[in-house]
Amino acid sequence: MIQKIKQMFAAALVSVMFLAPFAVVPAVHAADEFNLQSGLCSGSNADITASPTASCEDTGAQATSKVNDTVAKALNLFSAVVGIIAVVMIIVGGIQYITSGGDSGNVTKAKNTILYAVIGLVVVALAQIIVQFVLGRFTGQ
Repeated sequence: MIQKIKQMFAAALVSVMFLAPFAVVPAVHAADEFNLQSGLCSGSNADITASPTASCEDTGAQATSKVNDTVAKALNLFSAVVGIIAVVMIIVGGIQYITSGGDSGNVTKAKNTILYAVIGLVVVALAQIIVQFVLGRFTGQ
């Protein structure tokens, strides 16, 4: 009976992990106007005929900003995934603790599961703080 519950829980967890990205609706922003200069600076093959003196000198700051945004988004996504997994593992450890039946080996296993999940949460939180600090230092923000 316990084995069936574990299998059903594992199947539900795997299903949620694989189907969750499809549940997120992407935000779509319509462009207010077409800006040829920004298109050229970002790498399009269009030709500027209206303003031959335009330049792309400020693209260094834009590129740095894009890299910082990408790193921040990746870190936030990673933190969210690890947070969800840690909460699930805490629940699994709780279920193991409840169903241990007083067996010292199973109680120890359940306590270790909960302990490692909490340690994982702490490590991810510290990683987020460190990365935000480093990005702030090097970008001057």
